[in-house]
Amino acid sequence: MPEELLVLGLGNVLLRDDGLGVVAVAQLERDYEIPPQVRVADGGTLGMTLLGLFTESEHVILVDAVRVDAPPGTLVRIDGDDVPPAVRTRLSPHQIGVADLLDSARLMDSYPTSVTLLGLVPDNMDLSVERSAPVEAGLNGLVEAIVREARGLGYELSPKRIAKGRGRDRGAVRDRRMPQER
Repeated sequence: MPEELLVLGLGNVLLRDDGLGVVAVAQLERDYEIPPQVRVADGGTLGMTLLGLFTESEHVILVDAVRVDAPPGTLVRIDGDDVPPAVRTRLSPHQIGVADLLDSARLMDSYPTSVTLLGLVPDNMDLSVERSAPVEAGLNGLVEAIVREARGLGYELSPKRIAKGRGRDRGAVRDRRMPQER
């Protein structure tokens, strides 16, 4: 059985696209069955207070807005030794706390076996709880990338089954005509 995986959503939901990591992990929990050896957490902007959670995990997937030279909403994947420098220069205003978190885990000799940063390129980080259109359009792809990344590490996250008449299809218009009338 694989060791524990932490999927950690980062960001400030009050700063538009900066909160996309938190929104993505909430969507992951809503739409997928999470096995017991996988922890999904909203890390928000907590930084160093996440140290215990981070160091107790064998594998970590960080989910956040990532500033790179690409169009807003573009999926970004950074892993291995490229994560710490990316956290220092490419994350949003809470990046210092995340950089300190990674540095502290290394100093404690408790750095996870693998750390991957998945995110989207932000468009706008002004004060607002609404995400920009490009980021909103990329969220499903980001959640799917988290599932693929987890699968590659040996963790199976399967889509939740929705009971008939509940969930996403609630309120859907159904064609009640007889088949020959359609």
